[in-house]
Amino acid sequence: MSSYSSNIRSAAALATLVTILLNLFVYYYPDILNSTDKCNWHKFNDNEVNESSRSPRLLSQHEIINWLPEFVSDKILLNLPHLQDLTDQTSKSPFDESNHVKDLHFLLFGDPQINGNWKSTPYIKRLDNYGNDYYLGHIYSVMQSRLNPSHVAVMGDLFSSQWIHDSEFYNRTNRFVERLFPRPLEYKKNVVETYEKHEDYDWRAWLDQEVNMDPVDRFKSRVYNDVYDWFNHSAKYPNFYNPLFINLTGNHDIGYSGDATWQHMARFHHLFGQNNYVINYNKGTPEEWRIVILDSLTLEGPALQEEFLNYTWSFLNNLNDIENPTFKGSTILMTHIPFYKKEGLCRDGPEHKYYVDNEREPYKNGKLRSQNHLAYDVSQKILNIVFPNTDKEGIILTGHDHEGCDDYYNLINGEWIASKEKINKERESIREIVVRSMMGDFNGQTGILTGHFDYASKFWKFEFSYCSFTVQHWWWASKISLLISILLHSLYWISIF
Repeated sequence: MSSYSSNIRSAAALATLVTILLNLFVYYYPDILNSTDKCNWHKFNDNEVNESSRSPRLLSQHEIINWLPEFVSDKILLNLPHLQDLTDQTSKSPFDESNHVKDLHFLLFGDPQINGNWKSTPYIKRLDNYGNDYYLGHIYSVMQSRLNPSHVAVMGDLFSSQWIHDSEFYNRTNRFVERLFPRPLEYKKNVVETYEKHEDYDWRAWLDQEVNMDPVDRFKSRVYNDVYDWFNHSAKYPNFYNPLFINLTGNHDIGYSGDATWQHMARFHHLFGQNNYVINYNKGTPEEWRIVILDSLTLEGPALQEEFLNYTWSFLNNLNDIENPTFKGSTILMTHIPFYKKEGLCRDGPEHKYYVDNEREPYKNGKLRSQNHLAYDVSQKILNIVFPNTDKEGIILTGHDHEGCDDYYNLINGEWIASKEKINKERESIREIVVRSMMGDFNGQTGILTGHFDYASKFWKFEFSYCSFTVQHWWWASKISLLISILLHSLYWISIF
């Protein structure tokens, strides 16, 4: 063997080793970069004798794994999910064999903000956008297969800009369902067909429909019961293989209220779903709970289209008048913009900006241009409406502030006040999680929310954690090293013939 071939073989061997190590790192990052409990569903009351207060243990199809200590078996089963026994999870009921309601399993992804490509976009930037799609998709793929969630939510700002034509909106939506959050065809058929037609959406028809709809009828069309599958509404049990997907409106999707147009709102409704709705689960039972999806971009003004504010406040008022009187459970509220809190509790303090001297679009002058938080009075009203039961815990999940934040809203002398501490005086406190962005600059976060019904206390408990990846350069390195390894092995075989 020539020295050239020998050197190539050594280089190929080294490249192969580096490739293996890098790919082990990026595919098994949850346990390499995090403690196992941070990248797993929360286990409630592990040390209590009361079985009704415990979350079930993760089990394997192979008894030999179940004989191992739980902290060992968890690491094996989470990293090799095909070994898990999902019999109980996949049973066609929201209740387990003990007739206890199954834990709630939510994966949450903050502000992906995917960019687009234009004719003037440099090729290196196009490549970066391409890789970023798959970097974000890698995070979802690893966490979805690891944990089998019942629900997945993207906390708004799906795209990086609302100032795009329908054609580019379709391009990014197709990338969203094909690369970032891939799903079976039946769940993305509408997106694929719209993308293939690539025709401007008839937003005027949607405008006419909305304007002519009775407010109560509009609200009732936004109320769902026991929906675990958008494709098959009759399936009244969690779908752990194809979780219920929730996409929130963000300011980069439809714009702040001073920007949002009928065209913005119509195409979002068409491809991502409604902007305000409620899903009730286990209604009328002790285990009752609900998800409220709220479009926080259309709560305050002055707005470009005041109708949007009317529709959102009508939704809230009808929620209060029609649903709340019979609702006795806990609420998970999802919205994009965080609630009001004093300066210093989160990276972003309260701030509202309005259009002033806008010569290009003078019709926007005086209208809302941007906001960090919801206004104080708006926050107070929403908290009172959405969380009506004083004896029940609840949780708010938002996005917008990419750094993330974690606070409690405590009712003190009739006023909701945010703090880092939980203070139960007049009622149960409400926790707000501002979900940290999943972008590489924020280490590719996955938010993990677990809900558990405690049969001893008769109410839902919620816990949240982050599973962190790392900057996108490591993902790129794993792919580039693979290509280099293949190239070197090819050169080696060529050199010996």
